[in-house]
Amino acid sequence: MTSPAPALRRLFELQRRFVPGLSSTAGRFQHTSSSSSAAVPDSLDEYDAPVVVTSQIPGPKSLANQETIGSYVHNQQISLYCDYVKSRGNYLVDTDGNVILDLFQQISSMPLGYNHPSHVEILKSSEVQAAVLNRPALGSFPPQDFNELMDTSLKLVQPRGLPNVSTMACGTCANENAFKIAFFHYMKQHRGYEMPAAGSPEVDTVMQNMAPGSPDLSVMSFDKGFHGRTMGALSCSYTNPVHKMDVPSFKWPRGPFPQLKYPLHEFERENEAEEARCLEETEDLIAKWNPGSPIAAMIVEPIQAEGGDRFASNDYFRKLRAIARKNNIAFICDEVQTGVAITGKWWAHDHWGLEDAPDIVTFAKKMSTGGIYYRDELKWKDGYRIYNTWMGDPIRLHLLRETIKVVRNEHLLDQVTRVGALLQENLNQMTSQFPGLLQNARGLGLMCAFDVKGAGKRDQLRSLMLNKGVMVGACGSESIRFRPTLLLDSKHLEIFFDRLQLVAGELSS
Repeated sequence: MTSPAPALRRLFELQRRFVPGLSSTAGRFQHTSSSSSAAVPDSLDEYDAPVVVTSQIPGPKSLANQETIGSYVHNQQISLYCDYVKSRGNYLVDTDGNVILDLFQQISSMPLGYNHPSHVEILKSSEVQAAVLNRPALGSFPPQDFNELMDTSLKLVQPRGLPNVSTMACGTCANENAFKIAFFHYMKQHRGYEMPAAGSPEVDTVMQNMAPGSPDLSVMSFDKGFHGRTMGALSCSYTNPVHKMDVPSFKWPRGPFPQLKYPLHEFERENEAEEARCLEETEDLIAKWNPGSPIAAMIVEPIQAEGGDRFASNDYFRKLRAIARKNNIAFICDEVQTGVAITGKWWAHDHWGLEDAPDIVTFAKKMSTGGIYYRDELKWKDGYRIYNTWMGDPIRLHLLRETIKVVRNEHLLDQVTRVGALLQENLNQMTSQFPGLLQNARGLGLMCAFDVKGAGKRDQLRSLMLNKGVMVGACGSESIRFRPTLLLDSKHLEIFFDRLQLVAGELSS
């Protein structure tokens, strides 16, 4: 069987010759030649290849730093200490001088990679420098250029049918406040007006956390979903017991999410039956739950990321949206990981072909800022109902504006689609070559994953790949996930598959 690496080399050469815009200079990064050390390039060049200078990663400096800070900071989740000054594009440099091809990109939050020229340039502006020195409480004291900044960033990429937006600091904040917006809307419909008057039973009871001011409403979520770590969001998350242990939760309904079989074309009938089962059980759960604790909102990820990169068909999501509409449930689409072009469209839910848009879309990570898009009918009147001190950060809006320009000017949606197809094709080759170890290759655009079979083998593979200078992410109980920059091209894939073939061979022997 032909190994993936030679096939990739041939495809890469063909694409460089015949596909405009797909080359190692995409996104205005240039490559610098590799060497035995991780000396930072003189300009904003990208490194040419990984450079590993320690016997293992993390190296001695990272480990020493982690041990030192452990005396007063919980340090168990620290992976690496990083040199962000020297990092470039798709390459992360650690404090030991290792140059690492980073296909995880700060947990899926770096659309253009490290120190992208457009982002570096915008930081020279007086407006951004003022925002660094004087972080505004955006909800009350926005900077004088705030309207223009919103118009040229968040408004440019608003989902169809959702003309309103509220900024937030992170994805968890976005989801938590999306629930509140849904609750506001539900009670406004129930009462016929928004805010009860002073002296009403609602006002008298709400400060005691009692009904009717604090109503018994619920949010529906789905098995293996993840939406954050605050109380409401955590009550809707089911990926790892360590996230939830010892924390009280809202007793809200959890629906089933399809567990598809791969490859999809071999299991069409089984997967259709699985999705039909999940939709039927979801409707039954709504009917059982509503009399006691009415469901005001339903939240779902287009791809269940933390839960193991679990996919469902476009038809499933169209039917799920219709179920929410039929039952007067606000439909929240959590695009925190799936947003910003990584699937080949700016918003992953655009793949579904919805006639009836979601009621709310939440975002963060590659958007640089967190936030909430929502329909007109969900707007509220009273100030401070959705509020916190900072309501995000204007610096992040400047970065988002530049990201949007680069994505459009560099035609990165097209590049993501092309390179994503190449990634998926070669993942399928690898699962065929190592069927006992690698299985269930799947993906949309560059948001791809595969499973590693065998107790502890997934974590071994990830560690061995890192020691060879390539970082990938993990999710679920046995999955490897890709969260690269939008500038990933065939050159990077060739490096990845060369290393993966070596590691898979090691683990299979």
